[in-house]
Amino acid sequence: MTVRVFYSPAYCGSLHAFDTTRKAGWIVDSLSLRPIPGIELKEPRALTEAEVAEVHDPDYVQSVRHGIPRELAQSQGFNWDPELWPMVLSSNGGAVEAALEAMETGCSGSLSSGLHHARRESGAGFCTFNGLVIAARQALARGAKSILILDLDAHCGGGTSRLIKDEPRIWQTDVAVDRFDRYRAYSRNTLDLVGHAGNYLPIVCHRLEQLDRDAPRFDLCLYNAGMDPFEGSATGGLAGMSEQILAERERLVFEWCALRKIPIAFVLAGGYVGPSLDQSALVNLHRLTLSAAVP
Repeated sequence: MTVRVFYSPAYCGSLHAFDTTRKAGWIVDSLSLRPIPGIELKEPRALTEAEVAEVHDPDYVQSVRHGIPRELAQSQGFNWDPELWPMVLSSNGGAVEAALEAMETGCSGSLSSGLHHARRESGAGFCTFNGLVIAARQALARGAKSILILDLDAHCGGGTSRLIKDEPRIWQTDVAVDRFDRYRAYSRNTLDLVGHAGNYLPIVCHRLEQLDRDAPRFDLCLYNAGMDPFEGSATGGLAGMSEQILAERERLVFEWCALRKIPIAFVLAGGYVGPSLDQSALVNLHRLTLSAAVP
């Protein structure tokens, strides 16, 4: 089986050079040297301004497009430049394309990151627009009845939680290791903060088992596959969180969806170069997701 993964050079278009705006390109470079059998890259359709404004406040959308007011345009933490706008339209478009492709084929992904902290009225935590919620809403419009957003980034998905609170067809399961963007959970939404690496996989398994008991059969899983829980990540890392633990996590997630015939669409989420994690090692962590996606 071929898994279609969406990517455009526009994902890396912003002048603000940072892991979130560059690592998709690093991963594509790695795939040219070390292909993963079964992974096929495809250019996504960029979102329109109107599609973004279905989820985000139009004034905020305009600020990102034009850089005015600058403080709002930079609320995610990036210096604004004119290439930010096409970058986020493309990378968020990739998340949408992956969701719709997964509904057709069973599995897809996008090399997008920087999504789950974005609020309706602003960015936050390196996230400009919330492509997870945009993708979920477009999937609902295409006929999905219930959608799971599975967030395994190091940080809490508080932006997602705010944006889906009044949408009963979207569920969120969030297992984090860092308190940033913490929120109060509600009936369709669980948040776990893990403080010990040995508890991480058991909690992920517990939440998946709980979904089996308490949730509807999902028509789509949107998977925010963060690698920032890794112990060497400059932001979010948890002591003892090894590459082996994260590889097993990826196997568990894709196997859980496959056994239940739940289409899954993944994005990259966090993972940050620092003194204990170089660019090559970060790319290898994100390749774990790509490898696990291929049956």
